[in-house]
Amino acid sequence: MCKPKYYITTAIAYTSSRPHIGNTYEIVLADSIARFKRLEGYDVFFQTGTDEHGQKIEEKAKAAGISPKEYVDQVAKVVRSNWDVMNTSYDKFIRTTDDYHEKQVQKIFKKLYEQGDIYKGYYEGMYCTPCESFFTESQLVDGKCPDCGREVQPAKEEAYFFKMSKYADRLIEHINTHPEFIQPVQRKNEMMNNFLLPGLQDLCVSRTSFKWGIPVDFDDKHVVYVWLDALTNYITGIGYDCDGKSTEQFKRDWPADLHLIGKDIIRFHTIYWPIFLMALGLPLPKQVFGHPWLLMNGGKMSKSKGNVLYAEDLVELFGVDAVRYFVLHEMPFESDGTITWDLLIERTNSDLANTLGNLVNRTISMSNKYFGGVVADKGAAEDVDADLKAVATGTKARVQAKMDELRVADAISEIFTLFKRCNKYIDETMPWALAKDETKADRLSTVLYNLVESICIGTTLLIPFMPETAERIFAQLGTAARAYETLETFGLYPNGNKVTEKPEILFARIDVKEMEAKIAEVEAKNAPKPAPAEAPKKEAVPGVAQITIDDFAKVELTVAEVTACEPIKRAKKLLKLTLNDGTGTPRTVASGIAKWYKPEDLVGRSVVVVSNLKPATLCGVESQGMILAADAAEDDVRVIFVDGVPAGAKIH
Repeated sequence: MCKPKYYITTAIAYTSSRPHIGNTYEIVLADSIARFKRLEGYDVFFQTGTDEHGQKIEEKAKAAGISPKEYVDQVAKVVRSNWDVMNTSYDKFIRTTDDYHEKQVQKIFKKLYEQGDIYKGYYEGMYCTPCESFFTESQLVDGKCPDCGREVQPAKEEAYFFKMSKYADRLIEHINTHPEFIQPVQRKNEMMNNFLLPGLQDLCVSRTSFKWGIPVDFDDKHVVYVWLDALTNYITGIGYDCDGKSTEQFKRDWPADLHLIGKDIIRFHTIYWPIFLMALGLPLPKQVFGHPWLLMNGGKMSKSKGNVLYAEDLVELFGVDAVRYFVLHEMPFESDGTITWDLLIERTNSDLANTLGNLVNRTISMSNKYFGGVVADKGAAEDVDADLKAVATGTKARVQAKMDELRVADAISEIFTLFKRCNKYIDETMPWALAKDETKADRLSTVLYNLVESICIGTTLLIPFMPETAERIFAQLGTAARAYETLETFGLYPNGNKVTEKPEILFARIDVKEMEAKIAEVEAKNAPKPAPAEAPKKEAVPGVAQITIDDFAKVELTVAEVTACEPIKRAKKLLKLTLNDGTGTPRTVASGIAKWYKPEDLVGRSVVVVSNLKPATLCGVESQGMILAADAAEDDVRVIFVDGVPAGAKIH
């Protein structure tokens, strides 16, 4: 019998910078859904990738002194590596610089132009470079970009436009008759009330002010605007051809079953993208889910704020599956989730090390201690067994119901409810007490069999969320994952099978003090690092962006006296300096110079501090600036002292 198809996509990552854990959450969420659908028996195609065109990329490449293609090649490699670190099972990684994609975008643009959906005009408005979006004055929020909150600039240029209003009524009707199309429902309400019902403006779909984009082949002064380029990856990646020569895969997989995206780009995926598809005569995706954000200490992650966490760092400290568990379990369905170091440690110790890890270890250890590792159902049942079996066999239906609604965190909670019930069952049956009575041997064996069987059911359901952990549990239990359709049947673990003789610890409990030291090193490594002042050069150095005297004038350098200095307990590399900068208010600076200076070497000395640097919190210390130091030799740093110059003096 042919498996039903399931086509799932993530938003393609913009190649302007390295993805942080908030970006990475989306690929892990999509992976868990894709793996669950495979477990259910679907023929899944899971696509992700990178968005590689636009003005911001062109500017970043120029600043780096390399070509845009070289720049996106580097970042795309980092993105893909990040997705691989998180053990995600994508089937295709598309790049918008792929030749096939670029050619199809040109054909799509021309088709829409020839049928009258795209026309040439003239644009004047406010432009946000990071979002690569135009806005009218009325759309701005406090004069800034309504999407990202950054500054906007007036822009004026010739452009091609798409007639959005032509399809608006049809889209409104589709949304009203397909309530599942936009999820969660609050995202649907936002799109209807804020954009569709007030009336759509025509959309700018080309640019002339930069060159890094797909050229409009019949008017090469223009490049295709990023959203018409980026969004079409969902069809070009599976073989769509504008001339009617689409692949069999496209015919099978389209429409997509799920577009999984961040809530900040919901407008592009639920208004622009459906209208583009209508114009192409293609069916709309079945569902678009705009997931919430993962916040750090209550705020959106930002490099400038110094509150960014990266998947690679978290994996190094906690392990892949612990990080997967955390980001999936801690994200609500509609509202934003929060990640903190304390929560990561707490979840690892309580849920993973105790509830799951200790359960598996105890069960295997008792099986070895009392029966040489042999697990056998002796049929010595008691009333207390019934509830455990009911919870175990009912977990599949509860998990599936949550996953059908994309409530992934709730689905994981259902699985851990089973593991908690297993732990309670151990307390209820007290195997150690049964072992003291020879007449209770069959009862003890049955208890351990019930535990192993329940763990097998829960672990099979755990596969989509924590695949490596599930594999390790099955290896220790001497069995394989259960077929999905059998999970409502209790008693399929092979009678008389043996568990491993040497159970391994799945998740070791974390020592908080030891972890704090490691966290401090990660925070220091990822803290904002302003570029040190460059010595004047006669010629521009290839690859180094030059600045003007106006740029340099923005940096305020002040002489300050070190009045106190002490180590920062959570960071071996940092010293906390208290400075007198002539303002009358002490200034605190955290500096990574502990390897080369002791506190007593600095007290009483005068240093140069970047005094208008945005404060950043390092290991619990708010650093209100940065002192100047020089790389004197390999692995040698020298602070620049200006003893004798009064505190508060400005460096010009």
